[in-house]
Amino acid sequence: MDMDGEVIRLIKVLLVCMVSLSYCYYIASKLPKGKPRLLSLLPIFSLFAVLPLDLSYVVLTSGITIFVTWLTTFKLIQFSFDVGPLASDPPLSFPLFASIAFLPTRLRDIKTTPYVQNHKKDSIAPQKLDQEPPPKLPLNLPAKAFLFALLVVCKSHVHLVHPVLNLIFNCGILYFYLDMIMSISNDFVRLSFGVEVRRSFDEPYLATSLQNFWGRRWNRLVSETLHNTIYKPIRYNVGSPRWMAVFMVFVVSGLMHELLFYYIIRVVPTWEVTWFFVIHGVFVALEIELKSALGKKWKFHWAVTGPLTMAFMAVTAHWLFFPQLLRMKYCPLWQV
Repeated sequence: MDMDGEVIRLIKVLLVCMVSLSYCYYIASKLPKGKPRLLSLLPIFSLFAVLPLDLSYVVLTSGITIFVTWLTTFKLIQFSFDVGPLASDPPLSFPLFASIAFLPTRLRDIKTTPYVQNHKKDSIAPQKLDQEPPPKLPLNLPAKAFLFALLVVCKSHVHLVHPVLNLIFNCGILYFYLDMIMSISNDFVRLSFGVEVRRSFDEPYLATSLQNFWGRRWNRLVSETLHNTIYKPIRYNVGSPRWMAVFMVFVVSGLMHELLFYYIIRVVPTWEVTWFFVIHGVFVALEIELKSALGKKWKFHWAVTGPLTMAFMAVTAHWLFFPQLLRMKYCPLWQV
């Protein structure tokens, strides 16, 4: 694959993103919030949906899919209703608007709920704290980069290791890859614009339950985005039961991951990754309802629930999440 050609295609994709965000900032934002603004953004959503098809390398394709096709689209959906990280009074400057829209960054003190009617604080809402506690295992960016590189090297000798170690390598590579990108994005936005940011990952290996893992520890940027664009409208505007709103969040997440895998592999979907999230949605909804019904009787020691949570994650990931990617044996690591 011609690397120079791939760089040129990436530059074109980035230029399209900047032109699209200029339209959103200077034109669509002037329309009334709600349906008029949402309808004006539909062409942008369609354009973002096809952008990953112009790229060939796995790292670039997955990055554009996650951060533009998925997250930027969902941020703009919130912006249509004058909520979310892009909505501000007074309005954000265009450089900050574009950075927040395009980069996987979590800001503090964001409007997220005005378009929800008669809502109240929900026990499954992503954690919102003024001061984030320091991590129990502090790892700076160079340390994470070193561990990521070490896992990639170990992964290259996967035929020499036990399948359990292979699973650990896969999970570690995914975690450090996403965490490094989001940490760099946070640092860029914080240093460039002087705004307060929050960590997107909070030591997911210390999760004490599936609800704790998905809602408060793993990729909290995606958790908050789905909470505000899927959970709250279904729960409060439609009036659906809490378990249904929770389940639909995981269904949407599964479909978006299925789309991501399609862009990476370019083969007919097997729906394995969708089933991964559907199963987790069922168990998270069940956990929440049991906690609500049993109250303090539900309380178990973290030494019991922690290993059980990680075991469930490992088994289901090995069964349904990773197989589609691991079948890419004919593809180089960085190229489709």
